[in-house]
Amino acid sequence: MGSMNPSVLLLIPAYNEEHRIGPVLRVYAEFFRAHYSGTFHIVVVLNGCRDNTIGVVKAAVAEFPEIRVLEFAAPIGKGGALIEGLKLAPEADLIGYIDADGATQPPAFLELLKECAEVDCAIGSRWLPGSVLEQSQSFKRRFYSRCFHFFVETLFWMRIKDTQCGAKVMRRPAIEAIHSQLRIADVAFDINLLYSLKRGGFSLREVPTTWTDQIGSTMRLNKGALGILLSVVRLRLFYSPVYRLLRPFRPVEAWIYKKLRAPQPVPGPKN
Repeated sequence: MGSMNPSVLLLIPAYNEEHRIGPVLRVYAEFFRAHYSGTFHIVVVLNGCRDNTIGVVKAAVAEFPEIRVLEFAAPIGKGGALIEGLKLAPEADLIGYIDADGATQPPAFLELLKECAEVDCAIGSRWLPGSVLEQSQSFKRRFYSRCFHFFVETLFWMRIKDTQCGAKVMRRPAIEAIHSQLRIADVAFDINLLYSLKRGGFSLREVPTTWTDQIGSTMRLNKGALGILLSVVRLRLFYSPVYRLLRPFRPVEAWIYKKLRAPQPVPGPKN
């Protein structure tokens, strides 16, 4: 890395994760205490939780002072939670995030940190040679994943095999440079992030990872998938010359997101 032990901020967006997030916080805090001599902090960003996730996280905070919490009472989506969390980028040299279910274990995340010695953004990938999937996905899930990848690659041509793996690490200057371009509040946020970094001229590297697909995902493959597709199309239009001409249709867009019960895009100066 640029320095021997750069400071690290790990973001974990969480929505109704009271049954899974406790062990994840413990294993990350204990692993980095034992294996990383630099400053390491975890920020859990609670996103409209209706269960006792806050109680579980506060118990972890009491045990591990390197953990803290940001709570948003209204649902703002995974992307919305990460956009808020990434505002804390000035606090660390490297900023990363993982899913709250623990699909990415600490050793795999540590490998991403090491890769950022040479690149601005390291991406965990489940679809590269050398990747290990410790629990095989169903055919239906793999099929949807590959169709979505084809759709994204057709629109954005980023040549990234796995945009949606929930494990990424970025250098602080890269995040600070592109944060104002982050708009997508649902899980299509990853595409928004990666495309903004690509357009900004920052270097990205996919890294084979070890991944354990977890049971109990809150992501739905029906309405949730339609909302994500809408966000991907919206992002493509955002970077096109016709985007300003579509302003009169913004109320229709908002109505569609509401009907799909999907988090609305974050408004910005270009909206």
